[in-house]
Amino acid sequence: MFSRRSVLAALALSITALLVQAKAAEDKAITVFAAASMKNALDEVDALFTKQSGINVAASYAASSALMKQIEQGAPADIFLSADIQWMDYGVTQNLIKKDSRENLLGNRLVLIASKDSKIDKVTIAPGFDLPGLIGNGRIATGDVRSVPAGLYAKAALEKLGVWSSVEPKLAMAEDVRAALALVARGEVPLGIVYETDAKVDPSVKIVGLFPEDSHPPIIYPVAMTEKAKPDTAKYLAFLTAPEAKAIFERYGFRVLAKPSH
Repeated sequence: MFSRRSVLAALALSITALLVQAKAAEDKAITVFAAASMKNALDEVDALFTKQSGINVAASYAASSALMKQIEQGAPADIFLSADIQWMDYGVTQNLIKKDSRENLLGNRLVLIASKDSKIDKVTIAPGFDLPGLIGNGRIATGDVRSVPAGLYAKAALEKLGVWSSVEPKLAMAEDVRAALALVARGEVPLGIVYETDAKVDPSVKIVGLFPEDSHPPIIYPVAMTEKAKPDTAKYLAFLTAPEAKAIFERYGFRVLAKPSH
């Protein structure tokens, strides 16, 4: 007969073993900090990487600005995948990024969206177009124009097109591009400025206009390992440019800029 004490001791030992195993799995897992607009495509890429390599991936999605600030404050990230070059450059200047691992991975387009049942349709986006007139007393959702990449691109485009001063008071600035997308999807605002790939993953919105590519800086998603990256991170980084990953990114509407790894 086992005494109650020995059973409890065995139970405690097994729990400890499970915790150690979980910690080991967590230590081996690669932590990816990625732009909010990457979520659907990257979740699929990560699942395929784990299936092929046996290495788990933990992804955290938010505005690139917020993610880089978290890395700067010591958050344990192995990969940073930004929606613009600016925040990657910042990470390099702060010695948070391994410069030699950096690569321009993806490209995207800036679009104007409305809810699926909106009467607004086929907007010609050109210098001086009447964006405020389209929404009346409504507002236009986009990322925070002071820090969120989607907002920075939107502001640059609106300035280039000569409509920034009339549009600025009508902006509903969100914490990241997916939050802006949600405002339009829920019908809380009539229009939004997001990435083409965001519009494609939400069936409750439609693209009503494409911003001219010369109206804003090129939308480029650079990726790099952080200075504290685990050894297995190099395998993950290489997988992002593998043909299987490329096919997934393209299916979601991204342009793959990086050369294939194999």
